[in-house]
Amino acid sequence: MLLLLLLTSAFVLLPCTGAARIIGGREVKPHSRPYMAYLEIQNDRVSFSCGGFLIRPDAVLSAAHCVDMEGKVRITVILGAHNIRGRERSQQRIHVRHWVIHPKYSRDGFKNDIVLLKLKPKARINKYVQLISIPSRKEHVRAGAKCKVAGWGWTSVTQDTTNVMREVELKVQNGTICHQLFKKYQRQSMICVGDDFSKKATYYGDSGGPLVCKQKAHGIVSHARESNLFPEVFTRISYFEPWIREQLRNFALQELPDFPSFD
Repeated sequence: MLLLLLLTSAFVLLPCTGAARIIGGREVKPHSRPYMAYLEIQNDRVSFSCGGFLIRPDAVLSAAHCVDMEGKVRITVILGAHNIRGRERSQQRIHVRHWVIHPKYSRDGFKNDIVLLKLKPKARINKYVQLISIPSRKEHVRAGAKCKVAGWGWTSVTQDTTNVMREVELKVQNGTICHQLFKKYQRQSMICVGDDFSKKATYYGDSGGPLVCKQKAHGIVSHARESNLFPEVFTRISYFEPWIREQLRNFALQELPDFPSFD
């Protein structure tokens, strides 16, 4: 789980907090979300976790704010997990040496909060580890749609934790609501999700996980207000689809003989 006390110094610099906890959700059937990734992240001062999801055997999508840290950052991706603290044979642990943060990512309002992690070696695709599709640039999830978010984050505001994957169903909201609540909200690149009536949300530990609508990853858990968790903001994947495809092509080129390595 993401350690709140260790992240205090990072969050005081921001008007909002990274989103991350499954509140009001339920435990999923083990290994029923085989695209989910658990990210162990650390530098010389802090250690915490985020979510992510596998979109190609060599690529995991997550939130840029998860890896936006000073000093040398070390990332380990765990695939095929249900109980993240258990020694499950299904798990694959891959140390990430190269990742690409969107060039226009900003801590100010969590703009362009997206990062692509290159896996080397590639993930072994099996019944425990599989890919999830992303939408094209023209595909948009509409207000009123019911989507799901899974993760291993906190389960209550009192810092209750879970070792097993949990999931919550959230409703997509009209962007006007988030535009009124978040000064830096951008309709084209963000999705407004969740409402006060359902009392369901994500929070510490789930950042970077996917908003899954009709079996596609349409959003990435990004940020919420510290004072009120509803609604929250997700990165809109369709807006970044051309950038994602470009980075995936670069990943493939790096595998060719005599191509310069950026690891």
